[in-house]
Amino acid sequence: MKQAKKTCCSCTPDQQAPSCGCQEPDHVPAEIRTTDSTITFTNRLDHFLARWSWKREAHRVEPGLYRLGNPTAESPVFASANYTLSFDALRSALAGTDAWILVLDTKGINVWCAAGKGTFGTDELVRRIESTNLAGIVSHRKVIVPQLGAPGISWPEVMRRTKFLVEYGPVRARDLPEYLRTHTATPAMRRVEFPFIDRLVLTPVEFMHAVLPTAVLAAVLWFLAGPVAALAIIAAVLAGTVLFPILLPFIPTHDFSSKGLILGGIIAIPFAYAFGTAAGVPAWANGAGALAAVLVMPAITAYLALNFTGSTTFTSRTGVKKEIFRYVPVMAVMAAAGSLAAIILGVSRLLGVI
Repeated sequence: MKQAKKTCCSCTPDQQAPSCGCQEPDHVPAEIRTTDSTITFTNRLDHFLARWSWKREAHRVEPGLYRLGNPTAESPVFASANYTLSFDALRSALAGTDAWILVLDTKGINVWCAAGKGTFGTDELVRRIESTNLAGIVSHRKVIVPQLGAPGISWPEVMRRTKFLVEYGPVRARDLPEYLRTHTATPAMRRVEFPFIDRLVLTPVEFMHAVLPTAVLAAVLWFLAGPVAALAIIAAVLAGTVLFPILLPFIPTHDFSSKGLILGGIIAIPFAYAFGTAAGVPAWANGAGALAAVLVMPAITAYLALNFTGSTTFTSRTGVKKEIFRYVPVMAVMAAAGSLAAIILGVSRLLGVI
């Protein structure tokens, strides 16, 4: 719903001729949109497509202020990312509640990831509070922010710049109705969990990101080294994008990269055996084939496992940086050495040497 844009014009006589001046008010009220708590078939289709990374940039809502139900000046204000899944989770959890939803421009990224990137951050929250004239719409001075958005929001800075107090709500939107009764989060509401189903629903996105390069690489390897080599690459990618999220809590070690190296090494064993015992080829070729498998496959799986840190709440930004500097050079060396061995085998096969 749009609020009318008000202007003030006045004409004053002049000694020579009348002149008219028009002056805009200091603040023009921003558009206030209306939403509800109903999740439609179209919404669910959007969620499905987002999970499969289809047109990733399309799953967003317009930033700004939304009214849910019939809010008044005393109604609570909730901050949300402009990712459709985040926004829909919030509004559906608030069914029957009259509230204001302040949507930040996170570039279509969810709250947790956007907080890490800085788009669900202090500056953006302050900008939205000011641009929507929130102080002129509500009588209180409080914005409820998801707990997972806390890494990006500095409440003292928001208070200093806007006079609004940031209240960190529970981790999960579904806990909001109970939380609103007392504005006190229980330990269970503060506990960050990452159960099997949550990990499973993330696998399509991770897999779709890797589909095209995997298909190209598999086709090249099929031509150079045969179907087993192509299958090895596909297995390494599936291990990193599907098996790794599913088995995450059960793989020993703390770092995601080392977990990926372990999983990739296990997946590589049957392929290394197949290459190492291939009949009709020289012993050096068997050894090179097995070496390529045990070097390249774990490196691919570990790299994809490292990327998965952005989808979880298990790691911090500093922890991810440490992993990158510690393990990426190791992955690069392994992948380069294994690829060199594979290239030598492929060229030898094309030339008829083996």
